[in-house]
Amino acid sequence: MPVVQLSNVTKTYPPRPSGERPLVAIDDVSLEIEQGDIYGIIGYSGAGKSTLVRLINALESTSDGSIIVGGRELTGLRERQLREVRLGIGMIFQQFNLFTSRTVWGNIAYPLRVAGVPKEQHQKRISELLHFVGLADKAHSYPDQLSGGQKQRVGIARALATSPSILLADEATSALDPETTREVLALLKRVNEEFGVTIVLITHEMEVIKSIAHKVAVMEAGRIIERGSVFDVFSSPRERATQRFVSTVVKAVPDDAEFQVLRSKHPGRIVTVSFSDGSVSQSSVFLEFGRHGIGFELIYGGINDIQGRTFGHLTLALTGESGSVDAALDAIRPVVTVTEVD
Repeated sequence: MPVVQLSNVTKTYPPRPSGERPLVAIDDVSLEIEQGDIYGIIGYSGAGKSTLVRLINALESTSDGSIIVGGRELTGLRERQLREVRLGIGMIFQQFNLFTSRTVWGNIAYPLRVAGVPKEQHQKRISELLHFVGLADKAHSYPDQLSGGQKQRVGIARALATSPSILLADEATSALDPETTREVLALLKRVNEEFGVTIVLITHEMEVIKSIAHKVAVMEAGRIIERGSVFDVFSSPRERATQRFVSTVVKAVPDDAEFQVLRSKHPGRIVTVSFSDGSVSQSSVFLEFGRHGIGFELIYGGINDIQGRTFGHLTLALTGESGSVDAALDAIRPVVTVTEVD
């Protein structure tokens, strides 16, 4: 059974006194997250990502549908029972949410006290976590003495204090610079690999998904519009919103403005040849062009690596007799995707 399972979940907020219509924040969403996944949920502001997180960690109730977390149906549980469920869910936040009046040690100790963990067990657990996140020397520092990356490491240690099976990361790297983001993502990957913790990444940054996620769901207007393995979604995005996200980290087919610039500089027919991992080598395609006497020039795109798997979108300017170009394209179409740009 998935560790998180949403079935036809809807969340509607009532209209305001001003007479506005009810707000449908989550609209008939079904989603399964398997044990050990790093599952990315991406969408623009207002897509419903954060509401989805609040439903998974039982901070809000559904208007309709079913949510099962760790084998327990959340609908109908009393607050005491919901608190028990939340003990198995860690949470890290964009703005860290640390207690400024408590030391690093005190921040990590807080969830242990709330969970009723005997005090004599605190020291061993906190020490383990501080060493794991690389902050053993900051135990008695206060949050305002730490960098943003160090604060987020404390947030991760605090989220892991009660040994949760699920970790929810809500825009956990959005407030960090690129280098610190890479360090925090590497730490989250270690959490997943070494502790077996299932991680749900809520983000609007496709680079975060590309770096560590196994699977991704794309949200728009409260609905999941596309989902799949990260490699499949990156290499062959179907929906327009997904294509916009992917285009921030992957060069695919040039848009209209880019095409006009390319056309002004390059004669001949312009096509994009899309490769997928293991489908065919680039050299085979280029040899086919040579066999038909076709000249080619790479003018846009490149090869992308997604966690050890590769795909590419190469836009080429082809020169030669029209019939020969057609024959060459027909020869390669069985093994690659050819998009004529015009």
